[in-house]
Amino acid sequence: MQNKKTLIIGASPKPERYSYKAHRMLQSHGHDTVLVGSRPGELDGKTIQTGEPKLDDIHTVTLYVNPQIQEKYYPYILNLKPQRVIFNPGTENDAFYHQCNQAGIEAIEACTLVLLSTNQF
Repeated sequence: MQNKKTLIIGASPKPERYSYKAHRMLQSHGHDTVLVGSRPGELDGKTIQTGEPKLDDIHTVTLYVNPQIQEKYYPYILNLKPQRVIFNPGTENDAFYHQCNQAGIEAIEACTLVLLSTNQF
């Protein structure tokens, strides 16, 4: 299995959040995660960063923030040049979806947890 370094935007240290569950499942499937949230924190010994940290080699960005919050991340995500952006349920955003496609980034509306569970990640 290939490690697909994944940026989780909307990361939270709260176990009931889907971003938390996604981090845990990504880790259990052997994928490195980078965590960005609205508040600094920690999750499984990893720092939840805020803002737009300088990153390299991001394969996938998985979104857990609503479309209004996504807007401030558009240039950041596009400049990272990931291979794909996953719009999880509740994060669907036609405008950004099309921007990703125009930039040559695969944009999909899917659930990261389901993709991992069905070996489609």
